[in-house]
This record gives sequence, structure tokens and C-alpha cells, in this order.
Amino acid sequence: MATLIRLTGDWTLAEDCAQDALAQAVRRWGDGVPDNPGGWLMTVARNRALDVLRRAAVERRKLHDLAVLARTEEFGAGEAAANGEVVDDRLRLIFTCCHPALPLEARVALTLRTICGVPTGDIARAFLVRESTMTRRLTRAKTKIAQAGIPYRVPRGSALTERLPGVLAVLYLLFTHGYNPDGEPAFAAEAIRLARLLAHLMPEQPEVRALLALCLLQDSRRAARRDGQGRLVTLDRQDRSRWDAAAIADAVALLAGVPDHGLYALQARIAACHAVAATPDDTDWAMIADCYDALMRLAPSPVVELNRAVAHGYAHGPAAGLALLARARAGGALDDYPHTIAVEAHLTARDGDHDRAAALFRQAAATARTEPERQALLERAEDESRGHSS
Repeated sequence: MATLIRLTGDWTLAEDCAQDALAQAVRRWGDGVPDNPGGWLMTVARNRALDVLRRAAVERRKLHDLAVLARTEEFGAGEAAANGEVVDDRLRLIFTCCHPALPLEARVALTLRTICGVPTGDIARAFLVRESTMTRRLTRAKTKIAQAGIPYRVPRGSALTERLPGVLAVLYLLFTHGYNPDGEPAFAAEAIRLARLLAHLMPEQPEVRALLALCLLQDSRRAARRDGQGRLVTLDRQDRSRWDAAAIADAVALLAGVPDHGLYALQARIAACHAVAATPDDTDWAMIADCYDALMRLAPSPVVELNRAVAHGYAHGPAAGLALLARARAGGALDDYPHTIAVEAHLTARDGDHDRAAALFRQAAATARTEPERQALLERAEDESRGHSS
């Protein structure tokens, strides 16, 4: 797909030719798969695109590119060069799908559809819209790419520095769509796959490695996030033997040599502090608090302030955490954030006021966005009530 888009400049034509090649493969490979199936598919799709462009008699330059490609030897003869082109095309496609001229939701949807091959219906369900609505959004995004002349290339120099954070933000948003309690796990897997690809294509970019490490560390806890009844289990109560040790080791290795001053690097360091701790009491909360202090200087936000209060509550005592939480809530930015009350309840419980903590957990449950979160908060309320009575 990426190579066909580069050669034709037409997303719809590229999709049609790729699908035609796959359909022919289904019909013709019944007697055996060719030695180089990727080359076979590329040749069929390329020839189909050449035929369409010839009949339409459009864009002579693209016709010339395809004609030159058609005169080359079979795909396998220049396999090393061709594979290099495919790698470059994938990188170009990622940057095109994640262009800042497109709305953020359109970038995520286009990445899912074009790069990951996720069906439009599945994307629509993830965004809580009808399939026809998502189809129109994808069409508008592709049309804007064509009409606005969005370049199909990887930016260089300062432009790359400016664009890369936007690409990483799309991948991380894609990951969270799959990691949230009610998310689609396949989306998280696709985000990790794309982050691996990006880390392979751009090994000199530390924030790319940091994002991959962050996703791996968070996803390593997936199996322990729910109990046998499907209820959410908080981090401090998870069975750490169920965490993915291989993913954690991979992430820690990725972070080696990554400086601690990047947005994803700091978040990955925080996740690593949790991941390498054998028990909750072994967690290096002082390091986590320092990382949140750095995050507040680098990218201040109400959510970072909230998490910083939790970290300081563990590192320096619940009173310190509650003081930071009160300061964070003073401006009202956290009033509508559902986790704010839960954080206050948690810190209040650590400070020893179990009755108030139980009441706050019930209040937080009333504003929870998902049923698993609501149930988890109600259970915490019951635990605090029982703890006080005992």
C-alpha cells in the first residue's frame, strides 16, 4: 500500500490495486504459494495500477515512474533495494497519515485504516460512530491530503523535530484506545507494532524508543488488570507474577541510554519504576516524584499535577500529596476529571481517615465513566468501611 501510494499518488487507486492483487492471489495460489509472495503481489498490483493509469491517460510523470518500474527485473532480483524502498514508503505513509493539517481523530482513524488495515466498522465502533460516518471521515481525510498537497515524505532537520511529537502522540493515543478498560486490545497491539517499526526506521530518535518502552511497560500488566470475575484490579493489588517479564526486560533495555528529559522518556521511567519493583513497597516513589516534577516543568497539565500529587503522597507522606492535590484543584481544571475524587479518596485513606475515604470512593464511583471502574471504586469504599470498623 505504501509503495503504491508513492507511485500513483492516489490513495483510492492504491487500495483498489492492492485488493485486486490479493483477490487474484486467492484465486491462483490454490496450487501453491510462489517463492516470493510479496514480490508477486507487488508485481500484480503495480501492473494493475499501470493499466488503470494508462487507460485514464493521467499524470504523465507517474506513468513514467511506473513504466520504469515495469521495465526492471523481477522483484526478487533487486530485493535488497526494493525492501529498502518499502521501508522508506512505510515511514512516509506514517508521517502522511499523522500530518497536523488533519484533525487528531482523523489521524488516528487514518492510521488504523491505512497502515494497520483495521476494518472501517471496527474503527467506527471504537469512536462510537456509525460505519457510514467513519467512512465519510476517512474519505474527507484522504481528500484533504490530495487537495492540500500534503507531501508524501518524511520531513528533515527542524521540520522532523517539529513533526515527530505529533506522530508519537497519534501512536500513543492509538495505544490508549486499546489499553483503556473498555478499549479494543487489538488497537494497543497495533500501536506497539507501529512503534516497533518506527523505532527500527528511526533508531537515532530517543523519544521513539521511549514511546515503545512506555507502551510495552503498560501493556505488560494487561493480564493482571482484572480478576477472575472480570473486575479491575488496582496496580498495588495486582499479582505481579502475571506481568509480562519479557516485555518489561525489552522495555528496560530500550530505555538504556535514553536521556531523561523527553516527554515519553519521563513517563517510561515512571512506568519502569513500577515494573521492576518486586512488591508495591519496593517501588522507588522518590524517583517517580522527581519524574513528575520534571514533567510539570516540561509539559504541565492538570492530569500531570494529579499524578504528581499521588507520587508525592507516597514519597513524602499523604499530607504532602493532599496539599499538592488541593493546589492542583484550586483553578478548577480538575473539577470534571473523574479520577480527581478517587485520588483524594486514596490519599485520605493513607492519611488514616477511613470514613471520609469511603465516602469519597463512593462519590468517585458515581462519576465513573465505565462500569468496571465504578465497581472497583465501590469495592474500595467497602474496604475502607471494613478497615475502619475492624
